[in-house]
Amino acid sequence: MCHLPVGIEHKAYWAVKEVNMQPKACSEERKLQLHELEELRLDSYNAVMWYKEEKKMWHDKKSRTKELHVGQKVLLFQSRLKLMPGKLKSKWTGPFTIVALRANGAVELQGSDPNSAPFMVNGHRVKSFRENSKVRTVEEIPLCTSNVVA
Repeated sequence: MCHLPVGIEHKAYWAVKEVNMQPKACSEERKLQLHELEELRLDSYNAVMWYKEEKKMWHDKKSRTKELHVGQKVLLFQSRLKLMPGKLKSKWTGPFTIVALRANGAVELQGSDPNSAPFMVNGHRVKSFRENSKVRTVEEIPLCTSNVVA
């Protein structure tokens, strides 16, 4: 009974010794495996960087830049329209006149009334106003006539 654990330990020692007969070759193989993992990591990093650059180029190509200048008429986006819901209500107010442009993208606007005080807004909230666009009037046609007898 007492020799059984020693015999198992002896067999385990010889099995480990058989596997580790060439420690230098094992260490070289392990180093190669680690280098392969490092190369895979770098390849995946480069692929992600390439993908991000391609997405940025595509996005920049699709976006249009606004060319604003002093004296131009613009429309202002109403961000508080959610408080007064209305399907057919326009989200743009104006026209306003640009008084000054700031370096950080802010725009100073003044209303159509010359006595109104100028105010600052973000440049992303304005779009140019086209004065020469045609305004179309909509004719109302009633669906039922008042002459109908019930």
